[in-house]
Amino acid sequence: MAKLLSLRNEKKSCFPFAFHSFFRNFAPMMDWKRLISNKRLGQEHRHVERHDDRTEFKRDYDRLIFSAPFRRLQNKTQVFPLPGSVFVHNRLTHSLEVASVGMSLGNDVAQCIINGRRPELRGTQFEEIGQIVATACLAHDLGNPPFGHSGEKAIQTFFTEGNGSSLRSMVSEVFWSDITHFEGNANAFRLLTHQFKGRRPGGFVMTYSTIASIVKYPFSSMAPSRKGKFGFFVSEQPTYQRMAEDLGIIRLSADGAPLRYARHPLVYLVEAADDICYEIMDLEDAHKLKILSFDTVSSLFLNFFDEETRRHILQRIDDEQLTDENEKIVYLRACVIGKLENECVTTFVEHEDEILSGTFEGSLIDHISPRQRDAYRRCADLSVESIYKSRPVLDVELSGYQIMATLMDKMTEAVMHPDRYYSQQLISRVSSQYDINADSLEDRLMAVIDYISGMTDVYALDVYQKINGISLPIV
Repeated sequence: MAKLLSLRNEKKSCFPFAFHSFFRNFAPMMDWKRLISNKRLGQEHRHVERHDDRTEFKRDYDRLIFSAPFRRLQNKTQVFPLPGSVFVHNRLTHSLEVASVGMSLGNDVAQCIINGRRPELRGTQFEEIGQIVATACLAHDLGNPPFGHSGEKAIQTFFTEGNGSSLRSMVSEVFWSDITHFEGNANAFRLLTHQFKGRRPGGFVMTYSTIASIVKYPFSSMAPSRKGKFGFFVSEQPTYQRMAEDLGIIRLSADGAPLRYARHPLVYLVEAADDICYEIMDLEDAHKLKILSFDTVSSLFLNFFDEETRRHILQRIDDEQLTDENEKIVYLRACVIGKLENECVTTFVEHEDEILSGTFEGSLIDHISPRQRDAYRRCADLSVESIYKSRPVLDVELSGYQIMATLMDKMTEAVMHPDRYYSQQLISRVSSQYDINADSLEDRLMAVIDYISGMTDVYALDVYQKINGISLPIV
């Protein structure tokens, strides 16, 4: 029983570190004392003046929690349609859960590294990495457009397959690469750092370390990942480059080549928190919606544990007299998340020098123990087949794609022909923070993307219906 009770709060193992000396002798290393910086974007000149009982990293967290873009996540789809009688996850609840797991990951990694091999980091800002990771987790989905990946695809294909393809010769090669690979990750970086009209320099004016921790793909769209993803638009590339150089993040590209950096190490913890939450919570939601049976989900969750631990878990369920199947799944889910969090902490600590040298490949989940890695992959495979291809999810994606494609078409036509009466009516709907009347075509197109990608699902549907004459405001 004692073993079962420790599943969620299991003491993290700090492994021997003798093998790390190889990397220290032969590979350039990033330095934690540079990587953890509370310098604020846009207020670098005030950096030496800051003295506050509330740390700058906690201030970042509070700033996001109280922001309008964060609130709007409550009306953005995570996977399933926004709730009817059964409340499933939206982007807001997902982000809060990811932040909770991220806080645990960061705190446990800090404790393990300080106690195991870097006592000199005790009493420094390194001890605050749990707060930094939690804040980055809150921000990681801010750039996602309405309807999730379907919305991303609608923006991309408007320029590659739709009427936007005619603009190819009117914009630069790198800008064309940005918009045809439109990416929520890059858009989140823009949202946090870009000075929109009437706003202060530095965007959200957050600390360098917090902002760098959300950049999962630290390279330009001209050098995308194998999945076509990238971390910043050309308009924000100088900002990332300046922060990366200040933090001592290793640059991987040669001069003249498309920009590419190693990840800030804390990105791996943000990514792990996201991987853990979306995969496991999607299964819980699928059970609530009766897309997956209790036997299927419980079996998937129990696969994360050895036989002895499974018996302890099932015995605890019996001892607690849990008979409600939803509550059983909740308990199993909590056990799985606790185990995966522990595994990812262990993996990060074991591979710390590879991470600091920019040579670590893949995600933390890819390197956890075989039993947990295989169980996670079984969850992922079933999710693709039975959840992401289920009718409710496909219906949202199909509808969302059509809504987004129509909005992109109408608004782009308006900024291309701003003198037309209908164009003026559409443009007048756009918030003043977006430079929709800019002289540059590229700036006008980015204003369209900023406006549409910042919408909630509900607002995008409302605008779509109104501009198509499907609905009228009730007078």
